[in-house]
Amino acid sequence: EAAERPPLEGGNGVSSTSAIMRREKRRLELANLARDPVLLLTVVLVWVAMFIFILWPLLKLMQAAFVDKGHLSAKALISILSRPNNRLALRNSLLLGGLVALIGTALGYLFAFTYTRTNISAFWRGMIDVACLLPLISPPFTLALAILFALGPRGLITYGILGLKNVNLYGLQGALLAEVLTYFPIAYLTLRGILANVDLSMEDAAFSLGASRLRVFLTVTLPLTIPGIANALLVLFASSLADFASPLILSGARFPVLPTQAYLQITGLYDMKGGAALCFLLLVPSLLIFAIQRQWVGKRSYVTISGKSAASGDGRLVPPWVSGLLLALCLAISVFVFFLYGSILFGSLVRAWGANHTFTLENYRYVFTFGRKAIRDTLIIALTAMPIGGIYGILVGYLVSRKSFPGRSAMEFVSMINYSLPGIIVGIGYLLAFNNPPIALAGTAWILIAAYVFRYSATGIRATVATLHQMDPAIEEASTSLGAGTAVTFRKITVPLIAPAFFAGLEIMFIRAMTAISATIFLISVNWTLITVRILEGATELELGHAAGFSMLVIAIVFITMGILRWIMRRAGMSEYSAVAQIR
Repeated sequence: EAAERPPLEGGNGVSSTSAIMRREKRRLELANLARDPVLLLTVVLVWVAMFIFILWPLLKLMQAAFVDKGHLSAKALISILSRPNNRLALRNSLLLGGLVALIGTALGYLFAFTYTRTNISAFWRGMIDVACLLPLISPPFTLALAILFALGPRGLITYGILGLKNVNLYGLQGALLAEVLTYFPIAYLTLRGILANVDLSMEDAAFSLGASRLRVFLTVTLPLTIPGIANALLVLFASSLADFASPLILSGARFPVLPTQAYLQITGLYDMKGGAALCFLLLVPSLLIFAIQRQWVGKRSYVTISGKSAASGDGRLVPPWVSGLLLALCLAISVFVFFLYGSILFGSLVRAWGANHTFTLENYRYVFTFGRKAIRDTLIIALTAMPIGGIYGILVGYLVSRKSFPGRSAMEFVSMINYSLPGIIVGIGYLLAFNNPPIALAGTAWILIAAYVFRYSATGIRATVATLHQMDPAIEEASTSLGAGTAVTFRKITVPLIAPAFFAGLEIMFIRAMTAISATIFLISVNWTLITVRILEGATELELGHAAGFSMLVIAIVFITMGILRWIMRRAGMSEYSAVAQIR
């Protein structure tokens, strides 16, 4: 009967059939919602929360930038762009982002290739992992502070070892070094998994045809990893574009960038409209990169995991002399990273950096007395945001992976928006949206908690989606066929299966709540402050010993918390999900 039905007027049979199928799919999705009141209520509540805490702040930011006396106007944007320093900041941001993406991705590939394609021992692999873990779990400007300690005018290397007295680290070179060391581990984690999953039979086939190792790398291995390289380039470019702290400490007026200009526009000139306009300049490339990345990820096909056993694992290994050279390069960079963090520890244990290196615990006494309120506030906010963000992450991940309802794809897209945007945009958007009734959260802990939950729960969402894609839906369908409702099936069947993803969300939520600065610098108040703000104050006011003490405290707290979470997972018999690999 359907085959005999003539096509609709104004189109061919294929397009008419597609339209009919789309309408039928929407009808079935609506019927599914109507039959399941728990699902309907959950979807409505999630959409309400997303509108309030993701879309509404962005709308307020756009309103501040483009609405003047009730009318659309681009005067603020034109005024901002007419200033040479702001145009310079835009060019500097793009230049810095491009350099960080290129150099950071190259370093990440070097580390990933060394890890997967050499016969180095587990000890050296562990060294590489630790060197890459430290920048990911420390406050974003810790490395900037460490670079000042090591390479600044009174640095351990520049002044203490080399005797140089007129070192100028401020500007592009300082910000570039700090951001490359901060973000190249992201490229490493991304590319390591891709290189490890390349089907070895493809390389073995090339070897069997007489190709050299270099030719196999250039014609087989490298092309298969291009999607990962492109993804790493995009992620690192976006991360650099959003970085607020490193340029603030190491660039200053010598090398202005958009995030610091927006911060100074609001805090220095008290120009909220101008700051919103500068944020719009950041918003456009950030959303563009987000869209490109989603499109790339959605369509990419590595075609490297065939399900067949590879002929041999030895073919992928490079010659011993190449292995030694690659390891030496990685260890040189790793030792430098360890040295930088060691200089932070050293700086926290001396009286005055560069002037009096007498051993003292005075900096830690200051941290645990004058910094006690910041420590308490940060732990309260982090420990509150952690379970809320974890639950929200698995809930949204479950909805977009396992349930069919109108707007499911839109829900997944919206859930990632705050994660893809520079933190300074999220912070200013929250300040504009929640500074006045009907939702006046400014000055409370809840505005900080909401900023963390709806920005960093994306890791839990992605981890849940990835986990559920590996599970047969028949497991949950069996529960439903036995009469269990959505809520019961989710609680008794799904939650135990996605527990590792839940703990991944908890881990990242805590790490980010302890280390974030750009998204929350505008949201602190006299009632609630953060350790990262105290570190920034110490760095900008040249109280470097205090800043170093706070930094070491944050790193210690994060390490301890990660250890506790992973101990709980091992005790419960759960496999550990690599949460840190999801940091962006």
